Order: sequence, then structure tokens, then C-alpha cells
Amino acid sequence: QVQLVESGGGLVQPGGSLRLSCAASGFSFRSYLITWYRQAPGKERELVAGFTSFGDSTEYADSVKGRFTIFRDNAKNTGYLQMNSLKPEDTAVYYCNAGGVRYGYWGQGTQVTVSS
Repeated sequence: QVQLVESGGGLVQPGGSLRLSCAASGFSFRSYLITWYRQAPGKERELVAGFTSFGDSTEYADSVKGRFTIFRDNAKNTGYLQMNSLKPEDTAVYYCNAGGVRYGYWGQGTQVTVSS
């Protein structure tokens, strides 16, 4: 059974940090590019960070550049999103995707709330 399970979300104060995890099972994780998306209430889903190749090339939304870092541990079948200097506008449900929007796998999402 294919699964992507996100974890690590929660409530954090502005300026704080969180690390999201995306644990994969049921498929060859190392063969898929991983991307993180987020969706805030009333807004469209947006790409946050993703791998663009298996050589660890990455891309980031302008709004998170310099604050967020995507990385992966293929030995653990897990992808990560390290989020630093969080802002209230980072509040959203964060989703992990493996293999692309149209035909890839999605996790259930994890809520990140940045508030004082």
C-alpha cells in the first residue's frame, strides 16, 4: 500500500522553526522527486519547495527562499522541510508529493500555524 505520511506540523510563534517530515512506504521512494506544497484557507495550493532532479537541484517559492530547506534521506524513505524564521503568512496545510501533481502520490497534509 502506497503511503506518504506528513508529520511535524503544529503551532509556532513568529520567528520560530519547524521541521516537517514525509515518510514514504509502498513504493521506491528514491526513484521519485519530492515536492512540498501548501494551501492556506481561501487560497490556491502553491509550491513551496521541491527537488528538480535526482542530483539534488532544488527550487523554492520566492516567499520562502533563504528560510526553508528541502532535503531527503533515501535510507529512511523520508523527505523533510526545514522551516526557519516562520511568519504568520506561512500558516497553511503542508502537503508532501512524490512524483508530480498529476500522477504522483500525496500525503494527507500537516497543519502549520504561525501565531503569537
